[in-house]
Amino acid sequence: MTTKSGLFAQRGLIVSCQALENEPLHGGDAMAKMAKAAEMSGAIGIRTNGVHDIRAIKAAVALPVIGLIKRDIPGSAVFITPTLDEVRAIVEAGAEIVALDVTDREDRLEQAASLIEYAHQAGAAVMADVSTFEEGLSAERLGADFIGTTLSGYTPYSPQQEEPDFDLIRRLSARLSVPVIGEGRIWTPEDAAQALACGATYVVVGSAITRPQLITARYVRAVRKQLG
Repeated sequence: MTTKSGLFAQRGLIVSCQALENEPLHGGDAMAKMAKAAEMSGAIGIRTNGVHDIRAIKAAVALPVIGLIKRDIPGSAVFITPTLDEVRAIVEAGAEIVALDVTDREDRLEQAASLIEYAHQAGAAVMADVSTFEEGLSAERLGADFIGTTLSGYTPYSPQQEEPDFDLIRRLSARLSVPVIGEGRIWTPEDAAQALACGATYVVVGSAITRPQLITARYVRAVRKQLG
């Protein structure tokens, strides 16, 4: 592990273990148990939200952790690790990688540059969550160690589609020198495999594995459609 991009032992699956305050699995040791189950099944890393879960997961598993803090700021659409306060808290909680929004809105690219620099000085790597090809290029120039397609479909100017943005994964993987992480709307094992086939070094899957209310909702919609 001589480079930040070498934190993971091999290519493969990173499981996102997150539960927001309004979700039934929020709090306690639920996400740590999810992370342990992911580790037992062969996941190579964990992505999680909040200081509590970062610390709990670091104590439960031996995998690298991508940490983020989701924070709503009035008047801003940026909520994934928006300020230096969140970056500092993530690093202090023990995450090896800080995930943050690196989209081209609200002067975010300029702000992200200083956040990336701080994380590096603190010894952590950075995963840039982007929504477009151009943002991916910018994130690499700013020094991000990993580029994730996390926010494709979640900015108004990125493709609005139900399936994963395989085209973005393909284009970034062909152009960037840092690892690309395929993330976003990956619902099936076949989707995950396709993301890797498109060139992603790693793939993050969250809702399809660790958010039972969303998994159940998909089944309910399918059953109701069949029943008419």
